[in-house]
This record gives sequence, structure tokens and C-alpha cells, in this order.
Amino acid sequence: VQLQASGGGFVQAGGSLRLSCAASGRTFSSYVMAWFRLAPGTDREFVAVISELGRNQYYSASVKGRFTISRDNAKNTVYLQMNSLKPEDTAVYYCAAGQLYLGLGDYSSSNRYASWGQGTQVTVSS
Repeated sequence: VQLQASGGGFVQAGGSLRLSCAASGRTFSSYVMAWFRLAPGTDREFVAVISELGRNQYYSASVKGRFTISRDNAKNTVYLQMNSLKPEDTAVYYCAAGQLYLGLGDYSSSNRYASWGQGTQVTVSS
């Protein structure tokens, strides 16, 4: 599956952004979808994941309660609604697709995902 992320931008602290990730192909609903982020000088960080039909979502502690992941399988698109943004949320955000069982608990490991989008920059000013 090929992924195309969009929706990044520049926002002040406390603001909101919604990222989108459009997927090609007819098997989108068979993939677990996730968002990761990469800030300068840090390792790639897991943000959120959603199951194939959208019934289960998991978040990193740093974004839980502020970010919401969702998907529309009819549109082959996954979203990341980001509210109450903080300067420390500044990063390049990547969407990823994988075929894994969320119950194993390893969904935060980037090597579980075979397909990645190109990334979209989010900058939050203080």
C-alpha cells in the first residue's frame, strides 16, 4: 500500500491541526494504521494506532487525551486530530501501515509497519 500524508503546518500552542493519510489500493481495511513522529535529535516516536475496522485505538502517553486517531475505510484515509498542541509536538509526522495483531502489544515498534508515507511537518510555536 502506498501512503500520502498531508495536513501539517504552523500553529500556535493550544491550537489544533488534523492530519490525513490517503492510501492507494483496495485492501486498506486489512491494514492496521499508525502515526509516528520524528523531531530533530530524537528517535522516531510512536503516536497512535488504530485497528483495521477502527474499533481499537491506542496512544502514547504524551498525546493521550489530546490526539484522536480515526479512519474512513470507504475513503482509504486515516486521520490524526491534534488538539491542545504543545511546542514539544513539533515534528515530522509519518503515517504507517502494517499487518499485525494489536493484542500482542508491539504496535509501537516501527519495524512492525511495512509501508510509510512521506511525512508532513507540524510546527507548534510557544
